[in-house]
Amino acid sequence: MTTDPTLADLADRASAARDRPAYGHDALIACDRLVRIFTADGVEVQALQGLDLLVREGELMALVGASGSGKSTLMNILAGLDTPTAGAARVAGRDLLALSAKDRLVYRREVVGFVWQQTARNLLPYLTAAQNVALPMQLAGVRGRRPGRRARAEHARELLELLGVADCRDRRPEQMSGGQQQRVAIAVALACGPAVLLADEPTGELDSHTAEQVFAAFRTVNERLGTTVVIVTHDQAVAGQVRRTVAIRDGRTSTEVLRRSEVDAATGHERVVAREYAMLDRAGRLQLPADYLRALDMRDRVALELEPDHIAVRPDDSERD
Repeated sequence: MTTDPTLADLADRASAARDRPAYGHDALIACDRLVRIFTADGVEVQALQGLDLLVREGELMALVGASGSGKSTLMNILAGLDTPTAGAARVAGRDLLALSAKDRLVYRREVVGFVWQQTARNLLPYLTAAQNVALPMQLAGVRGRRPGRRARAEHARELLELLGVADCRDRRPEQMSGGQQQRVAIAVALACGPAVLLADEPTGELDSHTAEQVFAAFRTVNERLGTTVVIVTHDQAVAGQVRRTVAIRDGRTSTEVLRRSEVDAATGHERVVAREYAMLDRAGRLQLPADYLRALDMRDRVALELEPDHIAVRPDDSERD
């Protein structure tokens, strides 16, 4: 026999809910049921449909997905270039839905760095590499303080050396290769010491060898500076080199691949083991990988069975003899 909860019971539950830590409270990036709707000619397009994502400080991770999946929309929101329609998004303690226009400008200058796919979009063509790197410091200051010319030049030199393009210091973009331009662009994005470095298809215009060099630069930034790096990419070679790859499908995170190194007992050699997980959102929904669904011809609905330690998901057989 069950009894209805008393007012005291309800009060205790409400108090417990208030005391529970907020979703993603300890994450550097936390997106909670994020929605972004675009309207064109009276037609609404839902680019993000309740997306959840957590990124821990110090991670180097990749976001993948088909064109139109919502990954670039997500990156624009995290970069402060766009605002969500609903939901919540926090980066380094900043509530992206509550930022004023002035706060958003400071956020873009000092909290996040951004690298575009188009090499020409990242650098001013009439400035040298060193001048491009020094410019953000001159405009924004570092930690609220604008460094002097000598300090700006020294910091630019250090970043260019770190990324292996010190020899490009006095060259303009047209005098550099595409890979060199992208590594200088990374230095520009790091000039003001951002908490997060975002990159949208940074190797999309590069050949495979040059793409490897650019990705190595992101890894250097992550390992040497401790900067959190989030890369949107179609390049499976790049996605396969990070510890965590999150796939976005239909405006929501769908699957996640985690990689770890382990030593083969038989050979003694180190190998990378990858395991794929389906993402469970805040509403309890998950997206099964499309190739899994095709393999078992799963459509419309599936049969669920609750076992002691797992949930079985099987094709619908209700109409079979």
